[in-house]
Amino acid sequence: MEIDLKDKTPDIRYLYDMKDVIYDKEWLKTAPNLELYYMYRGLKKKGELRYDITIIPARMLGKEFTKTKGHEHIGKYGEVYIVLEGKAIYFMQKQKQDIIEDVFAIKAKKGDVAVIPPDYAHVTINPSDKDLKMANWMASKAKSDYTPIQKMQGACYFYTTDGWIKNKNYKQVPKLRFEKPKKSIPEDLSFLKG
Repeated sequence: MEIDLKDKTPDIRYLYDMKDVIYDKEWLKTAPNLELYYMYRGLKKKGELRYDITIIPARMLGKEFTKTKGHEHIGKYGEVYIVLEGKAIYFMQKQKQDIIEDVFAIKAKKGDVAVIPPDYAHVTINPSDKDLKMANWMASKAKSDYTPIQKMQGACYFYTTDGWIKNKNYKQVPKLRFEKPKKSIPEDLSFLKG
């Protein structure tokens, strides 16, 4: 499903909106307030679901690969992402207070699908030198909570030029595991509705 974004106005996430969750604090001290990614929300609707497109240009945040700020959904809402162009790493963590109960990532390329389960905070990373364009389906009434990841100054792992680095602000972090992407969107998206 190709949607022309030329006449659409995105919400823009700037670097300074994310300063609390950036790994490379030394780089951040002199970095300008860059436009990091563009969110086109509510481009289509299907019942209680909305379709969004996000574009994350290729760029480095010092030693860290560019990423989204990271959030979890308030309530029992899942989300489904589809890579339209480029590559993505969908990073997910399930936590209770400051303890991470589970953490995994899905490496995805054009055409791949990542399902974000309810109760998982998630961050999308652009690990390449090409722009990432992705779409998602989610419940229109779902609200995002950025506080848990922001409070801990990032997710429990950062993806950097040195590989995966644990965030020292978490008391206990399980080993990161990887799951394979799906090749198509699940037919039944009712789990997205909460």
